[in-house]
Amino acid sequence: MRISDAEVKKALQGLAASDVDADANALREVLGVETEEEALLRDTEMVKDLTKQILEMPDREEMVASLQDRIAKGEYNPSGEDIVDTMIRRAIADKMR
Repeated sequence: MRISDAEVKKALQGLAASDVDADANALREVLGVETEEEALLRDTEMVKDLTKQILEMPDREEMVASLQDRIAKGEYNPSGEDIVDTMIRRAIADKMR
């Protein structure tokens, strides 16, 4: 769960104005809450990592050819769990468009 800076300051509203920032930082540290800057940095790193992973993925044509070959040889037998997982991923991807 992520608590915003505004929520932390609101919780500390009864304190003197000069103490709010110091207490907010202390509370953030105790609760393990990240600042907006930390969240942005984490999100930026995640996007970079995902981009790298996507670029390293095999081309779709290669994947399709491999699957077609396995199907033709009778070697492609996905489990029910694999089929459901793929259906859910496809539904999520379609909603994101």
